Amino acid sequence: MAIKSVKEVKRKEFYIFSPFLRIFHWIMASQIVILFATGLLITKPMNVAITEPVFSITSMDLVRDIHFTSAFILCASLILRIYGFIINKGDRLFPRVWEGHFYEETVDVALHYMLIRPHHASFLRNPLARGSYAALYVLLAIEILTGFAMYFMTNPSSTGGMLFGWVNVLVGSEMMSHYIHHYVAWFIILFAIGHLYMVIRAEFMEGESEISSMFSGKKILAHNPKDANELD
Repeated sequence: MAIKSVKEVKRKEFYIFSPFLRIFHWIMASQIVILFATGLLITKPMNVAITEPVFSITSMDLVRDIHFTSAFILCASLILRIYGFIINKGDRLFPRVWEGHFYEETVDVALHYMLIRPHHASFLRNPLARGSYAALYVLLAIEILTGFAMYFMTNPSSTGGMLFGWVNVLVGSEMMSHYIHHYVAWFIILFAIGHLYMVIRAEFMEGESEISSMFSGKKILAHNPKDANELD
C-alpha cells in the first residue's frame, strides 16, 4: 500500500485591524441595513389602515425617527474609524493607485473572484478590496452630505442648514439631493452584496481569515503577503 505524504503548511499571523476600526465596521454594517430598510419605507410608505397613524408603531414618524437616529449613529461612529486610522498602520491600507502594478493586480484579483483564474497573489488587503473600500467611503460621504442637506431644509437658517445648504445649491435642488441619496444607497447595497461574497469565499474556500479578522483584528496567511511591509 502506498503511503501518501502529508505536507505541513505553516501560517503567519499579522495584526491588522485596531479595535476602533472593528467596532466601526460592525456599527456601519448594522446601520447601513437599518438605513436602507427605513429609507425604502420613507420612499414608498406601506398603506396602514389605522385611524391614528401618529400613535402606530408602523407610522412614518417612527420610521423617519429610526432613519435619522441611525444616520447620526453612523456619523458618530466615524470618530472610531478616524482614531483607528491615527493609531494603527493596519487601518491605513490605501489603494496604491500611484503604483503601476496596482491595476494589473486588481484585474488579477477580479478575475479570480469571477472564477476565471485559479488564484491570485497573497495580500493583507488585496488591491480590489482597497479600491472598493475607498469607493465605499466616497459613497458614504455623498449619503451624509445629501442626507443632512435634506434633513436641515426644515430649518435652513439653523447651523446645520448653513453647513449643508450648499449641497442642494450645488446639485440643483433638494429633489435632486433626494434622487442622489436614493440611488447612491442602492450602490452601497450592491457593494455589500459583493463584499459578502468575497469575504465568505476568502474565509471558507481560501482560508484567508477575512471574516474572523473583523473579530480578532488578525489575519493568518500561508504565504507572505506582498503588502506586509506596510505594517512595519
